[in-house]
Amino acid sequence: MSVTIIQTEDFAPIRALRMAVFVEEQGFTVESEFDDLDETSLHLLATENGEPIGCARLFVVEGEGRIGRICVAREARGKGIGAALVEAGIAHFRADGLSRAALSAQVQAQAFYSGLGFAPEGPIYDDEGVPHQMMARAI
Repeated sequence: MSVTIIQTEDFAPIRALRMAVFVEEQGFTVESEFDDLDETSLHLLATENGEPIGCARLFVVEGEGRIGRICVAREARGKGIGAALVEAGIAHFRADGLSRAALSAQVQAQAFYSGLGFAPEGPIYDDEGVPHQMMARAI
């Protein structure tokens, strides 16, 4: 297995992954999945032997690094790709001098993010019928 994570401006593989995972698999609408943040965010792309298998987007809100739209193709799950994307995002924010990272986690994925050092913050909220909660950690 040869997994690589790069920053990319090529949105086509990012869009295809997010369509497959968030829209087709999880039922989010296209309109909610793709927003104005896509134009200004930094996008990470994970590939295995040259094939796109995961992605995430990075942006900053009031001095806090945000990692969002983290997804891994169904056939690539369970290999640590999601964790590697989160860690790559944290490394990017740390290099930029930020001291905190946050993400909006689906409640069913909280244990995964807790294992990466994130702790829940604030109330659980609804995002298209899926419970979410902000989670954050020092970096």
